[in-house]
Amino acid sequence: MTPDFIREALRQVRYPGFSRDIISFGLVKEVKCEPGLVTVQLEIATRDPKVPEQIFQDCHAILDPLPDIGTVKIEIDVKDAPAAAGGLGSTVGKSSIPGVKRILAVASGKGGVGKSTVAANLAVALAATGAQVGLCDCDLYGPSVAQMFAVNERPMANDQDEIIPLEAHGVKLMSMGFLLEDRSPVIVRGPMATRYTQQFLRQVAWENLDYLVLDLPPGTGDIQLTIVQTVAVDAVVIVTTPQEVALIDARKAVSMFAKVNVPILGLIENMAWFEGDDGKKYHLFGKDGGVREAAEMNVPLLGQIPIDIETRERGDSGAPIALVSPALSKISAAFHQVAAHIRAKLPL
Repeated sequence: MTPDFIREALRQVRYPGFSRDIISFGLVKEVKCEPGLVTVQLEIATRDPKVPEQIFQDCHAILDPLPDIGTVKIEIDVKDAPAAAGGLGSTVGKSSIPGVKRILAVASGKGGVGKSTVAANLAVALAATGAQVGLCDCDLYGPSVAQMFAVNERPMANDQDEIIPLEAHGVKLMSMGFLLEDRSPVIVRGPMATRYTQQFLRQVAWENLDYLVLDLPPGTGDIQLTIVQTVAVDAVVIVTTPQEVALIDARKAVSMFAKVNVPILGLIENMAWFEGDDGKKYHLFGKDGGVREAAEMNVPLLGQIPIDIETRERGDSGAPIALVSPALSKISAAFHQVAAHIRAKLPL
């Protein structure tokens, strides 16, 4: 019985709610093998007591039946760092990104709720406040930032072999879409997707940014956990539409980020209604679902974003609706109001 053998066996233990194992996430800090005794020391950052309990049980379930292993001792050090500045909770990532003051993730429990549209317009609206803003498209399989900002160039590298982000509408940009041909799919398995994500965070020259907005892929999978394990995310915004099908997954997203100790800045209800030429509001996906959900989850409702044709047209043409004066567009005004909330909750 050797430490390497034990580590290999522990690759069967998944972090609760994710497909990745506790070894790949670096949670196992030390393994000691003595005659009749195996000691495993883990370090976990979470505020959810169910997470270490589940990992403790799963480790014993894997190791106890092994022949000739003797007594198994699982020691778990649960970290809970002090609250960050501004009253928000602590984050899992141990380090920030050089040159970046604040990291804001935009996430959703499911696809199709307009998360990337929200992320793009929030980045533009934040830049309009005078802040230096970057937008990192972390959705490797469905990158959309290149289209939404009408950027067709390939990024270059600097003398330090870092990728130089492209820029449009006053926002620095990085996306897998910049590295692919128009019709080329991204065909990579989990470990390679994790590596690409880490490179976008660590090997891009994000310099002199007040805010770096991370457009996360939908769901609660490996890439999300990789990001919060890699860098100190200051807060996350959850995007949902009003119908129950979307709200179910929004709850899962809120629960996931709570488990990994990333503060929930608030909820954005996207596609809240459509306003016809008659001035009447048509609630295509239900009325005030996000309002009720935010209240039930005890998180702020940052805003309700209506749906309209111009938002879609501008997203397709590479000129986000937030570029329009808020005085001329209710949709733009809604995004600028959310940006103002973000600046108040995440002061520089």
